[in-house]
Amino acid sequence: MNNARHLLQGKDGAIHAVAPGDSVLEAIRRMAEHHIGALLVMEGESLVGIVSERDYARKVILRDRSSRETPVADIMSAPVITVAPDATLDECMRTVTDRRVRHLPVVEGGRVLGVLSIGDLVKAVIDAQAREIEQLQSYIST
Repeated sequence: MNNARHLLQGKDGAIHAVAPGDSVLEAIRRMAEHHIGALLVMEGESLVGIVSERDYARKVILRDRSSRETPVADIMSAPVITVAPDATLDECMRTVTDRRVRHLPVVEGGRVLGVLSIGDLVKAVIDAQAREIEQLQSYIST
């Protein structure tokens, strides 16, 4: 079965991040530029949080705060829910479902290898199901 490391191999490998002191406006600009819904919050090589469009909507917009003046550290989610690269697709899906998160950093030995989104996981499940259906149809027809 596919694991987190295998799923990351199908992605471009880019890790998009901001620093805790960066403004929320900068974070939103980067998300828009890269067409993504969340950024890792890194201090050097250390993962200290994650900031998402949901954080922005709930912790800036709804509280009438300034995007330009609010630092990412004030709205980021921490500690970050992560998985190891050997986590199975089922384990990843269970984690995002149970923990109600949409982005799942894959971390090994304290180093971020990449991020899996709920979309990545759903696509992997659909692909796996399609392969299984095809194999079953082939088996039945022979």
